[in-house]
Amino acid sequence: MTDHIETRLIHAAQEPDPTTGAVVPPIHLATTYAQDAVGEHKGFEYSRSGNPTRAVLEAAMADLEGGAYAFAFASGLAAEDTIIRTLPAGAHIVIPTDAYGGTYRLFARVHTSLTIAALDLSSLTQLPDDTDMVWIESPTNPGLSVVDIAGIAKLAHAQGATVVVDNTFATPYLQRPLELGADVVVHSSTKYLGGHSDVVGGLVVTNDAAMAEQIGFLQNATGAVPSPFDCYLVLRGLKTLAVRMDRHQENAAAVAAFLGKHTAVAKVLYPGSGGMVSFTLKAGEAAALAAAARTTVFTLAESLGAVESLIEHPARMTHASVEGSSLAVDPALLRLSVGIEHVDDLIADLTQALS
Repeated sequence: MTDHIETRLIHAAQEPDPTTGAVVPPIHLATTYAQDAVGEHKGFEYSRSGNPTRAVLEAAMADLEGGAYAFAFASGLAAEDTIIRTLPAGAHIVIPTDAYGGTYRLFARVHTSLTIAALDLSSLTQLPDDTDMVWIESPTNPGLSVVDIAGIAKLAHAQGATVVVDNTFATPYLQRPLELGADVVVHSSTKYLGGHSDVVGGLVVTNDAAMAEQIGFLQNATGAVPSPFDCYLVLRGLKTLAVRMDRHQENAAAVAAFLGKHTAVAKVLYPGSGGMVSFTLKAGEAAALAAAARTTVFTLAESLGAVESLIEHPARMTHASVEGSSLAVDPALLRLSVGIEHVDDLIADLTQALS
């Protein structure tokens, strides 16, 4: 194919249909598939176990992340839950101090047999001796800290721990964790991969054959799979990921620079790439809530990574589930998902919202 990801986003695993010549992978809605004889089929038996449209998405994501195996799920949390199920009861997990609230809820309130240690992975030099898995977000959500994935992977592998990286914010366009030593990559494809706020999905990619066997078994056994149409929507989103990410980054950098000079802003969090920006207000939570309510181009809504710009208050919205824990979010903090609108309109909107 090519080493250029811009080309692979459009063509990887998506050759024209051999029957019709269609340049877009067909949406296969069939739930079951005819067999020539018992156990003799063309690779598909039942659409929970495997679907042709889903297979194209999985092959494309394996290529883009540099992995040998990929698995699509009905949501990012379904993908995360499947990874966690590969662990034995009582396993010890290290997570970031500002992990996504839904991830923390899954560890702390669903998989309750697990022992969780929340650590600042951006400055970590040593892991607890009993660590079984290190769960990395880079950048983190919503603090936007960047983690040395290669360094953490070296620490973890030295004591036999598995490294999982949530690559939702960076996407394979900006970062490929498997190349940096991670064992597993997970995505909420709802976000930048889909890119249009019209599909919910998740993906897991790995080069580890044993891990892939477990993930594949659980994908089929628990059944949290995406519909063929959802797979089509993510595939369609992938084709424009490169051009979207370029605009997201251009706009986010300009927004971060504007906020850094604003007299009402105490601190700006921007990792230097990607489309996410967080900031805190000097006047505290009430000012943050008021500003979020006043935007007109930025939509007050949860989620992120789509063409439209969003603003949200993590402490009361996406991260409400960490309230009272060591992961609690500063109530003066607002998180922006900077879209691809004209940057002058975005800055004008923030100017009036902060006035």
